[in-house]
Amino acid sequence: MKVLLHKLKKCNKILLSLFIITFILYTTSLVFIFKSILSLEGIETVLRIIFIVIFSLWLIIYLIWNLVNLILKRNKTIIITTILTIIISGGFIYASLIINKLYGSITNMAEAKYTVYTTNLISLNSTDTINKDDKLGMIKSKDDIEGNILAKELIKKEKLKNKIEYYDDYYSLLNALYNKDVSGVFVSDNYVILFSSEEKFKDIATDTHVLHEYSKKIENKNNKNKKIKSLTEPFSILLMGVDSEKDGLNANAAFNGDTLILITFNPKTLTATMFSMPRDIYVPIACNNNRYNKINSSAAYGTDCVVNTVSKLTDIKIDYHAKINFNGFIDLVDALGGVDVDVEQPDYDYYVKVHGKGKLCESNQYRESDEKNLVCMDTGMQHLNGKQALAYARNRHGFIQSDIARNRHQQQIVEAIAKKTSTIKSFEDFEKILDAITNNIATNMNKNQILSFYNVLKDMLANSKNNSEFVTIKKTYLETYSLPVYLQYAYMYTSALGYYSGSLDAIKDLMKTNLELKKKEIVKSFNYKYGENYEANATGKGITSGGKLELVPNFIGQSETSARNWASNNGINIEVVGSGPTIINQSVPASTLAKSISSITVELGGGQNQQPTNEISDDNQEEVVEQSNEVVETTTTTEIEDNLE
Repeated sequence: MKVLLHKLKKCNKILLSLFIITFILYTTSLVFIFKSILSLEGIETVLRIIFIVIFSLWLIIYLIWNLVNLILKRNKTIIITTILTIIISGGFIYASLIINKLYGSITNMAEAKYTVYTTNLISLNSTDTINKDDKLGMIKSKDDIEGNILAKELIKKEKLKNKIEYYDDYYSLLNALYNKDVSGVFVSDNYVILFSSEEKFKDIATDTHVLHEYSKKIENKNNKNKKIKSLTEPFSILLMGVDSEKDGLNANAAFNGDTLILITFNPKTLTATMFSMPRDIYVPIACNNNRYNKINSSAAYGTDCVVNTVSKLTDIKIDYHAKINFNGFIDLVDALGGVDVDVEQPDYDYYVKVHGKGKLCESNQYRESDEKNLVCMDTGMQHLNGKQALAYARNRHGFIQSDIARNRHQQQIVEAIAKKTSTIKSFEDFEKILDAITNNIATNMNKNQILSFYNVLKDMLANSKNNSEFVTIKKTYLETYSLPVYLQYAYMYTSALGYYSGSLDAIKDLMKTNLELKKKEIVKSFNYKYGENYEANATGKGITSGGKLELVPNFIGQSETSARNWASNNGINIEVVGSGPTIINQSVPASTLAKSISSITVELGGGQNQQPTNEISDDNQEEVVEQSNEVVETTTTTEIEDNLE
């Protein structure tokens, strides 16, 4: 060592300094690049090992060889190897920055450790303040963070001494507010978006105002995926479109659940199935004691409730979920350079009269529908930008099928995005996409699970280069029927959709087959092409077997025998009071879901001076009759025309 140091003292001092600085630079950059590439778990493992070995050897070679060159005064060789090493070091630093940015973007897509939950105490506009004698309404479930837990903390913070009335769900809670049974209620700060789609609460934004607001960061426990499952295995993922007034996805637990798409993907066959769930289908809500309601109402209770409700409906374990908000969707489509979609011609006459034939128009991402902010496009094959793609995916008022048509459009958009992804040719393009979605998408996938999709994506790109389909998408169509249901607990009708179990079973079978849960090979005979009849190729289409949800009939004017026969067929206890040839009153209103009751009382009468003695409260009888007659018209005509105007 002393001899070596002695000889180095005699060499060129400038070259020696350059050698030492370069060696330190290379060593530092090598540590950074090693750390970066080791974080890419599951991606090109063999290549990463070769890379580490080669450039580790170069470090040793550069050190020993140039020490010899310095002693032998081979200045030209030292300069060449040093320049080469500096260039390599610069490449390492640049690559590390790129990889770290990629890794950081993926990390940001994972759900935040904490979520900001917010509860609002709202009242009708006629109520300016809450007096100590006023009653307040609160959700009964102690698991509801915004409707119960934070509500109690708000009460403590504001030192409210009011009597609390508890309700099983938000519809009955808001109904109590509108009926002035309570002076104020506790709801999520997204309450306008969550409930304004219901006819009774369509003006909730102007009918109410916020008296108190309380927010708190709470650890996110939404359906965490603890089991490490590679995306190279068949998996399911629930896509949720989030209609929120706030940027980002961790500012609210509750959200609007109008867009729910369950996708299964088999990376071995590069086959996907897509099941868009109509927002109004009537299903048991998992977090509300399996009480039936529209599936989108589950979103008022947060992500976990939506995932569990969809899983129960489809009998599919949902491996992953991902939420994307409106701004994120717009940015994604724009980052892809737009998408090509065959825009369907609206068929609702009033809509066509307003906007003209060959046009489709929708409010913007902020629900602004004045002429300045309306987003319009021509029908037929079009190249859509982000705002237009979102408008098409959201529009339902232009179509007689309403939400069913919207589901169809959503699947078109998802497929168009998937196809456009196959055109990514550079890291810059990929970087634009990451930048677009980083802050507007959240998923329960961890970093390693997302990275494991690399090999699948590589196969998909290879497939497309061989003139094959980038991915084969199997579409579905759930057959539904109109189901105007009376919500006995909320004294209101809601226009829901029932579904045929035979149609759902066909869809479930398709998804389970794709997940390899059933030993039935999917034949790749369907490749959707623009202009092709979408519905003809959709699994579940045309299947109307399995019966319908039973509703309580209107027994008024019918015989005792007909009521007894119905009760017997549905396992419901019946009590008959009074006397006479026909039924003049019933304790359970017509159109109530039969599954939700265990008994019913009917009153007989029919004498000349006989007057009905209504079991339904007098305050709500007129509303019940009125809504019963108008519920279908309300949702198919009035709501659409109101939105268009």
